[in-house]
Amino acid sequence: MTLGIIVGYVLNQSFKEDATSLNSASTYLNLLSKIFLRMIKMIIGPLIFSILTVGIAKLGDFKLVGRIGAKTLGYFYFATILSLLTGLVAVNVLRPGRMMQIDLPTAGADTGIESKKMTMENFITHLFPQSFFEALATNEILQIVVFSVFFGIATAAIGEHGKILIKALDAVSEVMFKIVSYVMGFAPYGVFGAVAAVIAQKGLGILSGYLYLIITFFATLAFFILVVLPAICMVVKVPYWKLLSYVKDALFLSFSTASSEASMPLQIEQLKKFGISERIVSFVLPLGYSFNLDGSMMYMTFAVGFIAQAYGIDLSIGQQVTMMLTLLITSKGIAGVPRASLVVIAGTMSMFNLPAEGLILLFAVDWLLDMGRSATSVAGNAVATAVVAKWENELKMVD
Repeated sequence: MTLGIIVGYVLNQSFKEDATSLNSASTYLNLLSKIFLRMIKMIIGPLIFSILTVGIAKLGDFKLVGRIGAKTLGYFYFATILSLLTGLVAVNVLRPGRMMQIDLPTAGADTGIESKKMTMENFITHLFPQSFFEALATNEILQIVVFSVFFGIATAAIGEHGKILIKALDAVSEVMFKIVSYVMGFAPYGVFGAVAAVIAQKGLGILSGYLYLIITFFATLAFFILVVLPAICMVVKVPYWKLLSYVKDALFLSFSTASSEASMPLQIEQLKKFGISERIVSFVLPLGYSFNLDGSMMYMTFAVGFIAQAYGIDLSIGQQVTMMLTLLITSKGIAGVPRASLVVIAGTMSMFNLPAEGLILLFAVDWLLDMGRSATSVAGNAVATAVVAKWENELKMVD
C-alpha cells in the first residue's frame, strides 16, 4: 500500500501535463486490482453455497435454522440502529459541512447517480432468485444464501441420499479454501495496483481540501470500532480484542482494496480459527454482507448531514429521526446495487429536498472513505458472528 502511494504520486507528478499517458498508466495499474477482485468474486458464490448448505444440512432441524436466523436478523437491526445513530450524532457534533470551505457544485449539475427508491416490495422480491445460476453468475450473495438455506434443509430431509451430497459439498468447500490460499498470494499486487491507480489519477493534493471531512469521518469509524463494538462484546462476554487480532488481516485487506467482499474468504477461515463453529460462520457471515454493513450505514447519515450543512440547510431533530428510520428499512435493499451507498444517499436527499448536485461533493474522496467503511463493516460482521455463536453456545475459543 505504501509503495502504491509512492508510485502513484511519482506518476502523478511526472505526467501532470500529459493526461493521456497518466490515464494509460493508471489503467494498467488498476488491472492488478481488477484481476484480484475478479478472482475473489469468482470463488465467493461456490464457497458460500457449499459451506452454507453443509452447515444447514448438518443442523438438520428447520426450527433450529429459524431460531438462529431470528437471532441473527435481530442483532443486525440492533447494530444498524447503532451505526446510523453514531453517524448522525457525529455529523451534528463535528459539523464537517460548516467547517470546510468548499466550492458548491453548480445547480442542476449531473451526478450520474440515479435516485433509486428502495421499497419493501423491491427488497422482498430481491431476496428470492429467479434462477440459482443467475444468482451465482451475478454474485447476488443474499439470493445465494436463500437458495442454500432451502437446499440445505431439503438435503437433510432426504436422509441417507443427502449424506452423499453433504460429503461432496464438503469436498467442494475444501477445494474453494485451497483456491483462496492461491488467490491471497496475489493480494499485495492487487492492493498496490488499486492505491497507485487512484493516487496517480487524483494526486495527494485532493486530500487537503477535504482533510476535515476525512478526519471526522475516520474518527467516527474509529469510535465505532474502538468503543461501540467493544461495548457490545463486553455485554455478551466475547473477548473483542482477541477477536480483532484474528480478523485484522481481513480488515487491512478490505481497507486497502475498498471492498468488504475481498476479505470474506479470509474472514471465514479466521473466525473458525477463533473458535466459532462452521455452521454459525457459514450462516451468519454471508447474511452480514447484505444486512450488516455498519460502515456504510454510518456513511449514509453522515453524508446526508454533511451535504445539508454545506448548503446551510438545517434538518430538524424530527427530520433526522425520520431519515434514520427510513434508512433502517431501505438500506436493507441495497444488495447488488452498483455504488449502493451513493444511490441510497441520493434517494434520501430527494426525500428532504436537498440539492441533488450536492452528491458531487463526495465524489472526490468517496474512494478513500469507502476504504474506511469497508474495513468497519468487516469488523462489525466479525462481532455479529461471534455474538450469535455466543448466544448459541457455539463459541469455543482457543487459547
